[in-house]
Formats: sequence, structure tokens, C-alpha cells
Amino acid sequence: MDFWTTPTGWVLLTIGQILLLVILLLLGVAYVVYADRKIFAGVQMRKGPNVVGPFGLLQSFADLIKFLVKEITIPAPADKSIFLLAPILGMVFAFMAWAVIPFAPGWVISNINIGVLYLLAISSLGVYVIIMAGWSSNSRYAFLGALRSAAQMISYEVSIGLVIVTVILLSGSTNLTAIVNRQIGGIFHWNLLGGGGVKDLPLALVMIPMTVIFFISALAETNRPPFDLPEAESELVAGYAVEYGSVLYMMIYLAETLNIMLMCVLVPILFLGGWDSPWPSRYLASWPPIMASLHSLLWLLLKAFAVFFMFAMVRAIVPRYRYDQLMRLGWKVFLPTSLVAIVIVSGWRVFTANL
Repeated sequence: MDFWTTPTGWVLLTIGQILLLVILLLLGVAYVVYADRKIFAGVQMRKGPNVVGPFGLLQSFADLIKFLVKEITIPAPADKSIFLLAPILGMVFAFMAWAVIPFAPGWVISNINIGVLYLLAISSLGVYVIIMAGWSSNSRYAFLGALRSAAQMISYEVSIGLVIVTVILLSGSTNLTAIVNRQIGGIFHWNLLGGGGVKDLPLALVMIPMTVIFFISALAETNRPPFDLPEAESELVAGYAVEYGSVLYMMIYLAETLNIMLMCVLVPILFLGGWDSPWPSRYLASWPPIMASLHSLLWLLLKAFAVFFMFAMVRAIVPRYRYDQLMRLGWKVFLPTSLVAIVIVSGWRVFTANL
């Protein structure tokens, strides 16, 4: 019997996979922050980080050292246990969400059949983290920021969930690997264009707006500009994290960046074919398995970076929304639009089932 098929071998292999994924995600966070700052600087015709390391590539690691050596300060009237627990839980939940993300065929920590429901459940727990951080600070500014942030996340989780329902209807599964496999075959099989080849192309009129709604809702869900109202310095003095500093603030920032990266990966997985190339990739059948997997991983990363580039450009060029505009967009535009889309996609699937 192979050692890796035994219970002990399986546990060791899984732990190794988790550690490798955590290390790669941490490195990814460092360079996502670097890319975000570089893109923002480029739009404003500045250089951005360019001092620490070649082209400023080590700037994020210098920032890490700065956070680590700063003293941890806790406000005297704060609830210290919850104050310390909130950023730790936020970071843990942010890492947990990546357990079901398929990076290439077979490259997933936990290939569960309810991957979509797992992601929605984990993202919902993030609301409790924000409430805990704002309430435990014993600051009116932090608590107001936490309430606004929680209301914002709940509002746009509704839109994200309903948009994902249209993807589930097209794919017939809540397993993320199955959702990607359903889109294999080139760009006309991607959910963005209906997910069923030329015969389902009319659904693109529904799924393209659904992709846009998911993208905008992802901006609001992750507190990215122009929806960064919980952190609007001019209004709420940095929102629920106003009392945090040093390592504790770094944990909050790390969790937010991991969630941004997660959304940038989910957009390709749900709508853009995941690791599938835009053209039929039958040539991969003759490739060694490891090369085929790396080919798939490269395509997923390219799509994810393209989505992140749009995230960064929105931050640089779109002015911040007012809070009433933010809530009106979620409840009066995105919610009814996604409900109508569910009805249309359901009807299309029923009436074309036998074609």
C-alpha cells in the first residue's frame, strides 16, 4: 500500500498542501499590494514604490517589518479579548475560503460538492468579525463604521448570492470544479456568453450584465473604492479599524486583501471559464499532466490579474459613492435585476432542455 493513501499519509499530504497554499497566498498578498500601489501611481503619473529592492519589489516586506516592530496598543476602555480576537478570526476566515478554490484540474484542497455554499457561509462570518472589531473598540466612530460596513456587506451578499444562482442554473452544480468543467471548450462555452456554445449565445444578454453586477458587488463586498465608505477617513476616521494598529491592523488589512484576491479568482471561475483557454485546448491531451496543469494554472492567474487590474483602475478613476447611493444601488437595482435574470435563465434552461 502506498504511504500517501494511508490515513497518516493523507493527513500529512493535506497539511503540506495547506501550508504551501498559505505561503503562496501570503506572497501573493505582498505583490497584489505592490501592484495596486503601482497601478494607482501610474494613473496619477507618479512612480509609486521604487526604493526598497529592484523596482520597489521588496516594499511590501519592508512594510511587514514596520508592522511587526511597532508596539501593540489597546485602548483602555476596550474589551481586550474581543479586540484581539476579531482580527485573528478575520484572517482565519479569509484563509478558510481558499480551501475550495480549484486552481487547475485536481489542484484543490477540498473538492466538496457544496463549494459555492461553503464560500457564501464563510463570507457571511466576516460580518461578525467587523461587528466584533467595532464594538470591542468602545469608540463611537469605530462602532458607526462597523454598522455601516456590516449593512453594506449584507446588502451586496444578497446580490452576489443571486448572481451565483444563475451560474448554478447553467452548470447544474454547486461544485466549483464542476462549474469550470462545464465551461471547457473555448470562449463560447463560458458562462459569460451563456455557457452552452452557440445555441445558448442569446443568454449572453443576461449573463454579461450578471458578470458586471457580480464585479461591482465584489467591490462593495471587499470595501474597495468607490464603495470604501466604512473606511472613509473624511467621514468616519477609518471606520471600524480606527483603534487598531501594528500587527492587529496588519491582520485586518491581510484579510481584506485575501478577500480581494478571492473575488478576482471567483470571477474567472464562475464566468470566464476558470482555467480554460479562450480557444479549444485539445492539444493538452498530448502534454505531460504536470505541464497541462501548469498551462491551466497560468490561464487562471492571467484572468485573475486582468480582473484585479480592473479593481485597481476603478479605485483610481471612480469617485466615492454616498452611502444612500450605495444602498440604493444594491437594493433597488441589483436585487430586482438579478431576480429577473434568475427567472430568464431558469426559463431558458427548461425550454431548451430537449434541444
